[in-house]
Amino acid sequence: MEVIREELVAIKELYNDARRTEITANTSDINIEDLINQEDVVVTLSHQGYVKYQPLSDYEAQRRGGKGKSAARIKEEDFIDRLLVANTHDTILCFSSRGRLYWMKVYQLPEASRGARGRPIVNLLPLEPNERITAILPVREYEEGRHIFMATASGTVKKTALTEFSRPRSAGIIAVNLNEGDELIGVDLTDGTNEVMLFSALGKVVRFPESQVRSMGRTATGVRGINLNGDDRVISLIIPRGDGEILTVTENGYGKRTAVEEYPTKSRATQGVISIKVSERNGKVVGAVQVAPTDQIMMITDAGTLVRTRVSEVSVVGRNTQGVTLIRTTEDEHVVGLQRVAEPEEDDNILEGESLEGEEGSEEDTALNAPEDEDAADEAEDDDNNV
Repeated sequence: MEVIREELVAIKELYNDARRTEITANTSDINIEDLINQEDVVVTLSHQGYVKYQPLSDYEAQRRGGKGKSAARIKEEDFIDRLLVANTHDTILCFSSRGRLYWMKVYQLPEASRGARGRPIVNLLPLEPNERITAILPVREYEEGRHIFMATASGTVKKTALTEFSRPRSAGIIAVNLNEGDELIGVDLTDGTNEVMLFSALGKVVRFPESQVRSMGRTATGVRGINLNGDDRVISLIIPRGDGEILTVTENGYGKRTAVEEYPTKSRATQGVISIKVSERNGKVVGAVQVAPTDQIMMITDAGTLVRTRVSEVSVVGRNTQGVTLIRTTEDEHVVGLQRVAEPEEDDNILEGESLEGEEGSEEDTALNAPEDEDAADEAEDDDNNV
């Protein structure tokens, strides 16, 4: 110890000088976003509400006919409901069934591998009981001239400038005031020149220019988009983009494709025209989506059955028809939901009756396409003029 002491004293005498380091309080704020690397990622939200993101580089470009990669290995009773590409610095606008809007930065979502489900979005947002996320929209900049277009089950529509939602609040805000018993069923981004299509459960559709709805403030209730009869309700909002078809599905498993151009543009606040003939045979409409022949759809029944099929296997017919059988339901079973599948499964065999986990499925798990019945396929006289 004495030797060490002598060496330290010698070092002190040789190098001792005044302290040069200054210690001061840091007055600058560190923005966590500045520490996040900007990169494009794939954001997925499953039907049961699991959300995550993963690098876009995980998805390699493939030649035509490739099998693709599964975006998530999710449970058999779940599937990807929403898939979008965004930057880690983008904002995700999350709209709920109760008309509220919540904000999240993409980098605030859980990053997970392809084999992970992610986290329940209810654990990331202050949602109330029975409140669910209806739509998620990525926003990089709150541009002038862009709008958020919303539709409710009662037929109310509302258009609000995107800039109105540029100030995030942790508790969320009201995006649209809803009357008791009403709910927000659809949200989309528009540029002021789009057209709007509202589909009802009793087989009606109204198509009108977006310009017929003026832009209004956040707290406004909105205006009438479609006049509904009795207990009818709006089940789908579509902002048609480009060519394609509208695929409609009913609760008893019937469905059809109809070209977008066959839906005439009329005025809002009318009863519209027939989108599909509904009867006791095929039941009420449960969903309508815009599709391309290369897409796939997923149908969900109240018995928990998921049926996935290629859009190209669904017949293209006129508006005033009942459609064809897409899935054979049991006496007490009904289709309750329709979604365009955001990404193909890793193994196309699922389309032939295999479950989401790759195990052989039962007959009930297979989309059964029957030839179109003559009485349902023939075009009826189009007497569904605007009311």
